[in-house]
Amino acid sequence: MPRSVNHVASRAKRKRILKLTRGYFGARKNVWTVAKNTWEKGLTYAYRDRRNKKRAFRSLWIQRINAAARLEGISYSVLMGKLNKAGIEINRKVLADLAMNNPVAFKAIVDKVK
Repeated sequence: MPRSVNHVASRAKRKRILKLTRGYFGARKNVWTVAKNTWEKGLTYAYRDRRNKKRAFRSLWIQRINAAARLEGISYSVLMGKLNKAGIEINRKVLADLAMNNPVAFKAIVDKVK
């Protein structure tokens, strides 16, 4: 008796992954093994970079706060220390947004902790 294999399911799986790799360069888009490896590696990069994105944004917020704080005559580390000591709980994302888009409010916060 001939061996029975589920060609419908395996073909559907291959089609699904080849559809996901559409737009890749060269054999990465249409050769099954290359496309599968590329797609799997892409998932790994996506997982890693979701975490790296958080790091990058925190770094950006710190740079913006530092630049705005130095215009007020205080460094980032001193500002954050004084904010903590004063009990003002404001996160870096909001503080950086104030520094960029509302310098008057940022100046008021700096004056309050000075």
